[in-house]
Amino acid sequence: MSPVLVRDYMILRVEQLSDTSTIAEAIEKLLKTRHHGLPVTDVDGKLVGFVSAKELLRNAGERETPLAKILRPGTYTARPDTALDDAARIMFRFGLRDLPIIDEAGVLVGVLANLDIVRSHFERSSPAKADTLKRLLAERYGIAFSYQRGLVPLNHLIPTQAKVYEDELEGRRYELERGFAEPLLVVRKGEAWILVDGHHRALAAREMGLAQIQAYILVAEDPARFAPLETGLERTAREHHLTSLSDIEIDRSAHHPLIEVTTQLLRRFDLADAEEPPSSRPNGSAV
Repeated sequence: MSPVLVRDYMILRVEQLSDTSTIAEAIEKLLKTRHHGLPVTDVDGKLVGFVSAKELLRNAGERETPLAKILRPGTYTARPDTALDDAARIMFRFGLRDLPIIDEAGVLVGVLANLDIVRSHFERSSPAKADTLKRLLAERYGIAFSYQRGLVPLNHLIPTQAKVYEDELEGRRYELERGFAEPLLVVRKGEAWILVDGHHRALAAREMGLAQIQAYILVAEDPARFAPLETGLERTAREHHLTSLSDIEIDRSAHHPLIEVTTQLLRRFDLADAEEPPSSRPNGSAV
C-alpha cells in the first residue's frame, strides 16, 4: 500500500501574511481566523517565516513595524511528497500546531495543521467499518459483498436513523468546512442507496448545498439473490417511514451522547460519576 502523503491532507487555501504587513495588520487578520499563527511570504510567494500570536502580542506596541523586522529567520517546513507520518513526527517533536508546506523553489503551497493529522486518523480508520459491515452482511445473507470508495447522491440516500442531534450536526458542518470528509457507509441495492453510517455528515453536507459526498459503497456480488431480500436496514427505514434525509428528525432539545458525557465530566470532574451514555442510534437499526 502506498504511503499517505502530506499532499493528501494539507490545506491548499492558505491564509498568510506578507513580510511587508505591519504588526497591526497582522493582528487584525489573525483575529479573523481560527489560527494561532500564520505563515509569512515575500513578494514572490516564498516562505520567509511564521509569526505566532505570542510574537505579535510581544510586539503589539510597535503597531506600524513591518513583520520583516520581527520575524525570526527560518521555520520548520515539509514538502507535499513528505510522508504524512513523518510530518506528524516533526509537528509532535517541536510542538507545532501548523506546518507550512513548500515546493522545490520554497514557495508556500499549503499548510498542514495538527487537526489534519487527527482527520487523517479518522479517515484511514473508515475502511475497518466497511470491512465489518461486509462480513456481517455476508454472514447474515450468505452472499459475498465488496466495496469501493466513491461519490453518492445525497438526495437518493435512504436513512436508517430516525433522529440526529443539532449539536453534533453543527460539529459535522464545522468538520466539512475544514475539509474533514470522513466517508459515509452505504449499501447499494439496485437503485436504492441505503445509508448505514454517517447520518449527521449527510445532513450537514446537504445543508451546505452539496449534492454528493464521499462514501464506502457496499454491493452484493450476486445482486439477483440480494434483490428480493428485505434487510434489517430496510426494515428499520420502512418501520420509521424513512425515505429521504428530509424524514430525519433533528433533536434540538438534547445533547448528542458524546457531548453529554463530555459536559458531565467537566461538571463533575469524576469519571466514575458519569452515567453510561445512551445509544447514539435512538431508533437503532439492525443489519
